[in-house]
Amino acid sequence: MVLWRDGSTRVRTHADAVGFAEGAHWGEATVGTNAVGTALVEAAPVQLLAGEHFESAQHGWYCCAQPVHSPVTGELAGIVDISGPALTWHPAVGALVETSVRLAETSLWRLHEQRLERLRRSAEPVLGGTAEPLLVVDDDGWVAMRSGIAAGARVPVPREGRPMAVAGVGLCTPERLGEGWLLRPRERGPMRAELDLTGAAGGAPVVRVHDGDGSWSAALTRRQGQVLALIADAGPDGLDAAALGRGLFGDDGHVVTARAEVSRLRRVVGDLVAPAPYRLADGVHLTVHR
Repeated sequence: MVLWRDGSTRVRTHADAVGFAEGAHWGEATVGTNAVGTALVEAAPVQLLAGEHFESAQHGWYCCAQPVHSPVTGELAGIVDISGPALTWHPAVGALVETSVRLAETSLWRLHEQRLERLRRSAEPVLGGTAEPLLVVDDDGWVAMRSGIAAGARVPVPREGRPMAVAGVGLCTPERLGEGWLLRPRERGPMRAELDLTGAAGGAPVVRVHDGDGSWSAALTRRQGQVLALIADAGPDGLDAAALGRGLFGDDGHVVTARAEVSRLRRVVGDLVAPAPYRLADGVHLTVHR
């Protein structure tokens, strides 16, 4: 959907004639191949000139579009597009779009830093009044403050009421704190987990985790279940990406895909799976039911 546009009166009048105005849907399913909709599908820069557009009404146009990705989550946030009469196309247009995207992503990151700073201010009384190790993170898992903990810049996304294993910290229970979460390590015994590859009534795989104070479960895709089972079978030595790729696909040509599969798995189970090499986190005992 077009959210905002600007330009000369003549060009905007031309855009009105083809429906390129605020509130208009400009996806491929609505108007066919065009820079905005195609850049959304491809998640990559797209330039189209004249007859490269699907709709004949757009053949008098050029369009140059590039996606804006959130620097916080990596998700697609929107599109910057410059369009105009085909005969006015200039190579500098592409550079202008790219610069606009960089400015937009920089602004998004600046807003993120401002949110982290607000979270730090709200957390200062909590961290200042205790000597125990604590971690304060935002809703996306970015670390705002740490005390007595050597954690990285980001941890898995906290979830209400779900204990989480954080690398270098151990088992934590997220507690709401203003715009973010307070994570404090908990002293407890080993975490028991079960992976049911058949799921309920032959459905999707399910992982169930029991931590002493309660339990939680999460549905997995069949590929995620396969990855978790291979990691569990590898024992404490774990697997590197090449070995995991061989286990999944039978050859050495899928290292990048194997890394991506682990990344997707960890978004669901958090740091139950430790990286480099891929293995179960310390203190996690997983039973696989095949």
